[in-house]
Amino acid sequence: MVKEHDRRSIRLKGHDYAQPGAYFVTLCTHNRECLFGEVVKGEMRLNDLGQIVREEWFRSAEIRREMKLNPAEFVVMPNHIHGIVWIHDMVGATSLVGATGRSPLPCGAPLRCGSSLAPKGPAPRSLASFMAGFKSVVAKRINHLRATPGIPVW
Repeated sequence: MVKEHDRRSIRLKGHDYAQPGAYFVTLCTHNRECLFGEVVKGEMRLNDLGQIVREEWFRSAEIRREMKLNPAEFVVMPNHIHGIVWIHDMVGATSLVGATGRSPLPCGAPLRCGSSLAPKGPAPRSLASFMAGFKSVVAKRINHLRATPGIPVW
């Protein structure tokens, strides 16, 4: 029996991915489906879904001010993206949004550290937090446009 996700992580064990630095990311579509456009004569032509990906990538930097994203360091391909995410040291900053990519707790739910009600997911202002939020909003927008709620994009 073949495992569907039998791959080795290339993440650096023990590294804190909220630390300042440049991080190269590649994100593939579900089943490597070509969703975002096509390459014509060596040039990538984004369709509406590819435009959503591009818009949300750069909108992320507006929401997460600890992240810097450069258009020259990002590309959308038919079935994947490549980008460099710069996490800057925001020590002492008081205006961080701190979005985590997590869903909010149900109304009235108490927050108890160590309890099953405590939020789970990526650390705030980390690479994982950025990617979770980006993937979520892109999938929601694409699925809304295609009228396919809940269908995996990534």
